[in-house]
Amino acid sequence: MLLRILKLRIFVALAVVLLYFSLTTGNFLSTANLLIMAQHITVIAILSIGMTLVILTGGIDLSVGSVVGFSGMVAGFLISRGIPLGDQVLLLNVFEVVVVTCLVGLAIGLVNGALVTWLNVAPFIATLGMLYVVRGAALLFNDGATFSELGGHAEFGNTGFALLGGGTLFNVGYPVWLLVAMTVLAAAIAARTPIGRYIYAIGGNERAALFSGLKVKKVKLFVYAFSGFCAALVGLVVTSQLQTAHPMTGNTYELMAIAAVVLGGTALSGGRGTVIGSVIGACVISILNDGMVMSGVSSFWQMVIMGLVIILAVVIDQLQQRLQKKVMVAL
Repeated sequence: MLLRILKLRIFVALAVVLLYFSLTTGNFLSTANLLIMAQHITVIAILSIGMTLVILTGGIDLSVGSVVGFSGMVAGFLISRGIPLGDQVLLLNVFEVVVVTCLVGLAIGLVNGALVTWLNVAPFIATLGMLYVVRGAALLFNDGATFSELGGHAEFGNTGFALLGGGTLFNVGYPVWLLVAMTVLAAAIAARTPIGRYIYAIGGNERAALFSGLKVKKVKLFVYAFSGFCAALVGLVVTSQLQTAHPMTGNTYELMAIAAVVLGGTALSGGRGTVIGSVIGACVISILNDGMVMSGVSSFWQMVIMGLVIILAVVIDQLQQRLQKKVMVAL
């Protein structure tokens, strides 16, 4: 019975958080507030999707927050200034800006993957170093200044960037639809494709996977590239919503994404977890943050509470693993 409750802990946590803040905070479940929370959930959830695949292989990606900020700066630069080509400037339309920015995020992810696989750098160290490199690059991009008023110019055909973060379809924001699409895609990759099975196998026992003939390096390159791609998408969404590209955007987002993944039941050691669980974990994290803000909880206490939640999630995960081992031994 206890083991079953532990497996469903993320749903219990979501219900408890929703119930508590709906009873203690006025207008918490109002339409306006739900729409705001949906935007916040989208940001953390998309990051957690990429992070899930990385952690399932036994790795970690600490650079995603910096990639969010750098991607936003890339998009802001392309929209406001274009690409200098001698005496001329090439201005890209919004679709081309999105494609280029996503490719930049993917490329950073590939560099992370190359450091981990080809140079055998520990994932924690490789991505921590990349966190500083990319954040510094974002600051250098415009000497620490922002790119503001990213509405584009109609005469150059690069307007419409605001729709990415603020547009709606059937009264649901585009970012939410993007989250749904990314969730379906990642869940399908993890559960329905050979590479998904390889991801779980590598996380479960990398040496055994290698001896079984699996392309471990290629799989790791894929998951880090996918994580970088997800971070670039988040950078585009946030920059579109703010209509301003700031080099410090995404600061500490990596910690929020890791917290969502752990809360969602993914083991930090790899080999166990689901994309859906991480998305629900992102819902819990975002709702908890918004609820504390609406309740007037001090930002200092918010940090303390969030840290305790992460520690508790890891402790519960360890307890679940021990109970599962006891059940297996008993059988």
